[in-house]
Amino acid sequence: MSYKTKVSRNENITKLQAGYLFPEIARRKNAHLLKFPDAKIISLGIGDTTEPIPEVITSAMAKKSYALSTLEGYSGYGAEQGEKPLRSAIVSTYYKDLGIDDDDIFVSDGAKCDISRLQVVFGSNVKMAVQDPSYPAYVDSSVIMGQTGFYQKDVQKFANIEYMKCKPENGFFPDLSSISRPDIIFFCSPNNPTGAAATREQLTQLVQFAKDNGSIIVYDSAYAMYISGDNPRSIFEIPGAKEVALETASFSKYAGFTGVRLGWTVIPKQLLFSDGFPVAKDFNRIVSTCFNGASNISQAGGLACLSPEGLKAMRDVIGFYKENTDIIVETFDSLGFKVYGGENAPYVWVYFPGRSSWDVFGEILEKTHVVTTPGSGFGPAGEGFIRVSAFGHRENVLEACRRFKQLYK
Repeated sequence: MSYKTKVSRNENITKLQAGYLFPEIARRKNAHLLKFPDAKIISLGIGDTTEPIPEVITSAMAKKSYALSTLEGYSGYGAEQGEKPLRSAIVSTYYKDLGIDDDDIFVSDGAKCDISRLQVVFGSNVKMAVQDPSYPAYVDSSVIMGQTGFYQKDVQKFANIEYMKCKPENGFFPDLSSISRPDIIFFCSPNNPTGAAATREQLTQLVQFAKDNGSIIVYDSAYAMYISGDNPRSIFEIPGAKEVALETASFSKYAGFTGVRLGWTVIPKQLLFSDGFPVAKDFNRIVSTCFNGASNISQAGGLACLSPEGLKAMRDVIGFYKENTDIIVETFDSLGFKVYGGENAPYVWVYFPGRSSWDVFGEILEKTHVVTTPGSGFGPAGEGFIRVSAFGHRENVLEACRRFKQLYK
């Protein structure tokens, strides 16, 4: 027997299911490689960007990093909320005329990290609502914080989380009248994994629902720049949202910053807890305690992203991924599948009626050597779907689509 300490394990972490979705996919991919060592695997699974960061952005980061080796250019700890020029640029680029100020912006090392910091702010005595299906980090961070009961295998849900079903038949927008009152509503638009972007009318309903219930919306807008129609890109375009919502966002899927790490969260001064205390002040305290601000090098990159040349470069990269989505959508369309998403997001949501998502994932991996993501990994309403990511080099996307056509022709 090996030596054990007398420290008991955090019981909330023991409630988590198997592995986090993406490490589990990586595990299965590696097992597949052992079985087929010569297979040319194409990964359209995890939503990781593949195209190089535009040079206008990397050159600004290089310049900043070289400056750090000079007396004039060196800087140590920065402001916890982020450098003021970057916060101002975020406001003027994404929140112009929406009544958001520089000091409502908290610059961070990415939206995923902010989601967990927000959970620390909310604590363990709140009830969560999430879109079903949705990005797994919302549910898993809720479980770790102790906001939930145990996992109920029969319904594939954690107790004490409100799963808001988003299916094709309701336009991927939940029936809010059927939901019991939540404290915190996680809402992602355009949604990962379904790719659905909420309309102005739908978001107006959501804000009204939060007002009626005194709830707080955590609005994840990580894919807002992928919206091509006139759907709102920010929750703050909806009147009254500043009293019930905060918004988290990221440079990851715009500028290829998945490894650079830079995002931001907007918390308006009007957003108050039940005792009248501003949510932003508590978030500031958590940020000051648990975080020392985003890297000064990545912030220099963020500032370059928001320059006129940087914005054009980001739009070009997004345009490239959107062409990939068109190719994937056309492929599954031509094979007779019901296909959703792809228009306002880099994800294509393909329906395999009556089949298990993990079985379809396995079949595609086994027979085409392409990695996708099983829909059920995003929640019970994702069963029967797979998510195909459009992040990939063009030749890989074309080759994957050729293989899909061979398998399902």
